[in-house]
Amino acid sequence: MTQIKLTPGPLLDEKGNLTEAGYATSLVKDYDRSQIKACSLRIKEWDYYYIGNQRYGVALTIADNSYMGLGSISVMNFETGFWKTRSQMTLMPKGKTNFPSTSAIGDVSFHHKNVRIDFFNDGKKRRLIAHFGNFLGNRDFDCDLTLKELPNHQSMVIATPFSKPKHFYYNQKINNLQASGRATVGSEEFLFAGNDSQAVLDWGRGVWTYKNTWYWSSLSGLVDGHKIGFNLGYGFGDTSKATENMLFLDGKAYKTGRVMFIIPKNEKGKFDYLSMWRFTSGDEKVELTFEPILDRCDNTDALIIKSLQHQVFGRFSGRLVFDEQIIEITDLLGFAERVTNYW
Repeated sequence: MTQIKLTPGPLLDEKGNLTEAGYATSLVKDYDRSQIKACSLRIKEWDYYYIGNQRYGVALTIADNSYMGLGSISVMNFETGFWKTRSQMTLMPKGKTNFPSTSAIGDVSFHHKNVRIDFFNDGKKRRLIAHFGNFLGNRDFDCDLTLKELPNHQSMVIATPFSKPKHFYYNQKINNLQASGRATVGSEEFLFAGNDSQAVLDWGRGVWTYKNTWYWSSLSGLVDGHKIGFNLGYGFGDTSKATENMLFLDGKAYKTGRVMFIIPKNEKGKFDYLSMWRFTSGDEKVELTFEPILDRCDNTDALIIKSLQHQVFGRFSGRLVFDEQIIEITDLLGFAERVTNYW
């Protein structure tokens, strides 16, 4: 498929539709919440960070889904298979979270009851500070993490329209952020230091339709001294102009075509998330196996609002093609997910 590269300018036109659909390696389109013409309760904005190495990982989320705000923290131990997620919701924030209109600079916070999550970004580094009281029994969660980008760091950016007018998703994924700092759950400590401790930012702004299923996979790792990463995904919206599939090598982005997630099924025809997956692309740039370690399954059912999430963490092995350069990876830690939302 021929993929369209975005050009600089406003994201939305005077009717609230995308001026252009396609991909980029930076936020070349300018997002302005005030230009949205759809129902204000359909607007969804979030920042999601995953920080990890080969042993453990931490995920932090702040979201403003207009009718519902969210602060969420997850901890995963890949050596033991343990995971825990705790979330705090608020009602009707309707944009009062005040998300920055760009990922390049700006701060955002979620403070409610015994939960405090702060994402600070001065344009040079990102600092993530969080506290969740009684996260695991009577043990609190705390973290203070710093993230830095590679020089001339490229990212995955995509502007995706939906079939419904005035509905769109503008998304950036920044892989291979260098991570340092610590997180604690009570007396248990998770240290992030060295080149193998890396992070990804999922920066999302948009107006979504009610029901969607998405597939997303991300990896940020180290191979022979090189920072290797990828962003793979599909499942919602009109992706005829571009996919969100992109590979990263030492901060440079390499575009790929469509990628299929082949998730095994059991004898009853249901997805078997903890068996071996496969990933394959039509252009043969991605050929991977994925051996799951844990399934961070988080299902929420509140009548008309439902979220069925399977974020599976495990080890990737296989081949990635960066133009003419082929890199083999073995047992690199990453995740792949299948999520269905009624929201």
